[in-house]
Amino acid sequence: MKFILRLLLTALAVVILAKVLPGVSVDSYWTAVIVALVLALLNFIVKPLLVLFTLPVTILTLGLFLLVINAIIIFMADGFVSGFDVDGWFIAIIFSLLLSLVQSLLFSILKSD
Repeated sequence: MKFILRLLLTALAVVILAKVLPGVSVDSYWTAVIVALVLALLNFIVKPLLVLFTLPVTILTLGLFLLVINAIIIFMADGFVSGFDVDGWFIAIIFSLLLSLVQSLLFSILKSD
């Protein structure tokens, strides 16, 4: 139940950011739910592998390379989900940063209840 609620909150965050950020578009609310599910799967399966393979670069950049890894995950979701589009690396990095921020806010509100 908690996973589904987190998934729906992430979909809400995706919709909000698509309306705020130029260069990010989501066709529908259902597409946002699918994007949230794909992001959850990619963060669970692919992200740990990317972090492991790029560990030396991540250490050299003092963790800033994780922003690039997050952008890669966003682009992968863009490739998997039709109806979700991100235009460019800079927008993908901004989107991933803001998505993390909005998720943190929404999840903390959820946790306080």
